[in-house]
Amino acid sequence: MSELPELYRFMKQEYPELMSAYEGLGEAAKKAGPLDAKTAALVKLALNMAAGLEGGSHSAVKKALSAGCTPEELRHVTLLALTTLGFPTMMRARSWIEDLLKEGTA
Repeated sequence: MSELPELYRFMKQEYPELMSAYEGLGEAAKKAGPLDAKTAALVKLALNMAAGLEGGSHSAVKKALSAGCTPEELRHVTLLALTTLGFPTMMRARSWIEDLLKEGTA
């Protein structure tokens, strides 16, 4: 995965205990259920898309690719969002995914 965003690195440097607890909570959530890493990464992408979080979606794309997801699987998540989130929201999220895939930063 690519380098962490500057603000995230700053938070880790300025508030190491807080960020350690935050990261630990994320790890505990991953281990709390039966989903494999790939499935969990796709769920996280969908949640970020639904919440309209561009930065979170970018991060989720990178993590999903690191977990072994393919670009086609990421695109499929956007298609599944169509009937729940609506066409404009789906297209916005798709553009976030395509931006990273085109740039090769994912």
